[in-house]
Amino acid sequence: MSLNIAQILAESSVRHRDRTAVVLGDLRITYSQLWEGARQYARVLQHNGVAVGDRVAILLPNTPHFPLAYFGALALGATVVPIHALLRGDEIAHVLRDSGAKLLICAAPLLPAGAEGAGQVGIPVLQVMDGGDPELLRIDQLALTAEPVSHIEPREPSDTAVILYTSGTTGTSKGAVITHLNIMMNVDVSVIDSFELVAGDIVLGCLPLFHTFGQTCCMNVSFRVGATIVLMPRFDGTAALDLLESERCTIFMGVPTMYVAMLEATRDREVKVRLSSALSGGAALPTAVLERFKEVFGIDILEGYGLTETSAATFNQKGFPAKPGTVGRPFWGVEVGITDANRDDRIQMLPVDSLGEVVVRGHCVFAGYLNNPEGTAATFTDGWFRTGDLGRLDSDGYLSIVDRKKDMILRGGFNVYPREVEDAMLRHPGIDRVAVVGTADPVYGEEVCAVVVLNPDASDVTAQELIEWSRERIAGHKYPRVIQFADELPLGPSGKVLKRALVIAPRTVVAP
Repeated sequence: MSLNIAQILAESSVRHRDRTAVVLGDLRITYSQLWEGARQYARVLQHNGVAVGDRVAILLPNTPHFPLAYFGALALGATVVPIHALLRGDEIAHVLRDSGAKLLICAAPLLPAGAEGAGQVGIPVLQVMDGGDPELLRIDQLALTAEPVSHIEPREPSDTAVILYTSGTTGTSKGAVITHLNIMMNVDVSVIDSFELVAGDIVLGCLPLFHTFGQTCCMNVSFRVGATIVLMPRFDGTAALDLLESERCTIFMGVPTMYVAMLEATRDREVKVRLSSALSGGAALPTAVLERFKEVFGIDILEGYGLTETSAATFNQKGFPAKPGTVGRPFWGVEVGITDANRDDRIQMLPVDSLGEVVVRGHCVFAGYLNNPEGTAATFTDGWFRTGDLGRLDSDGYLSIVDRKKDMILRGGFNVYPREVEDAMLRHPGIDRVAVVGTADPVYGEEVCAVVVLNPDASDVTAQELIEWSRERIAGHKYPRVIQFADELPLGPSGKVLKRALVIAPRTVVAP
């Protein structure tokens, strides 16, 4: 059986030939133009030695170069290795070495880190965009006069389409092997059963395309139905609102930090956006943000859930009533369960509404970690993928995520889940953003610490005020005794708060 996800763009170039596929500023590229350009990229890659089964790394922002390189490599039967744009030279070298990449396609602004990483591994670099190294080949320029490849190389459903690396910007990242079947099933199920997304929709493409949420749910799903993607290379709340209005976008997909930034941007302007759907994933969305977004934009945010290893696994999908505060029901063909988080040796499913570790199995689950059989074995038990997230399933099959298993705070023998505390604190009118973490304590083992970003008009709010406010609204073992202020919270490439990167200063305010 032949299956190559390059067919997603190839088919839409016929069905939606003259429809706009991508927008970047004043640039408009139709589906037929995009597919022809991808086949021209494929020819240049072919001339540079790329063949079936080779791995092509791409270090690119959200510009048309990404889908051109992505689908061009896939058309040759190669595997795509997207690299997070925030990685440094040594980290890029690890991805290139571990994946066995044949070459790197790199945007000129990212060449300092990209070329350093490629140089450490000893592979060639093809660059795109102006302002790069004049000694490096420009694949975007060479493609302009290249003869497009004539056909898509056939692949098996179990063949590797993409290798996505985990862990953000620190630590040794692992390559999650994603097959053609994984992606095609996820895309088709999203189109048929899950998302209200059709030809003619205009999607704001602000999610990084090197990340699974942006790549699968935004790019591939949009191309599958013939929608238009308005690309945004760097997210900014005000700029996002401008694009939503000027391009008349109908769909917004984002992570919680993007929704917070957009709501911030609405304080001093009239909102003229007419969205038909807003989708969120990547991290738990605070209830206060859900409520505020409904007030301002007039629609509910529909939350979903997935990981690098699963892509989308659950969603508040069409055909079922949405349950705000949950991440919805499992996708068609996907099973989700709640197992005893304290048992690593076997899966022991818990009753409805019990708190435990979320486990997943089905067509969305990856094939394993590249070159890491021990890591693969450790994350599977009895055929289920262990997510490391804590959650509950209700009697209707809706999943609620409580927190990351590793982020749980154990204070004096009591479990404290940071998300619950964050949700409560975000209702304080002076708090713009907050991250709750555990900090070492000689008496309780761990103490609850809240790192707070205040609203611009609440600069006089004190730590003691926040502690007293929290004490009245949050259970006695949960409310933060330590408050630390920050100008910003560190974010990873996908927009998640990097709690491990928070630097907790010596305590200045500690409540009893």
